[in-house]
Amino acid sequence: MSQVLNNEEAAAVIGITPNTLKLWRHQGKGPRYIKLGKAKQAGVVYDHADVEAWKAQRKFASTSAATVHHPGNA
Repeated sequence: MSQVLNNEEAAAVIGITPNTLKLWRHQGKGPRYIKLGKAKQAGVVYDHADVEAWKAQRKFASTSAATVHHPGNA
């Protein structure tokens, strides 16, 4: 079974603030998340494997490679 992270834990793994991760979620950026209910206020969690996969997709050898593959994406 995969480890589940709350917003603060997932942000720490990525190296950003929890508020930035929340903003990215609202903008459709960042790693995939799991919504814990149908209500607007329902919490969210992140599968640790999804966070690590998201990070791995953002490894580049040069800044030009990053711009080509992820223009305008955080």
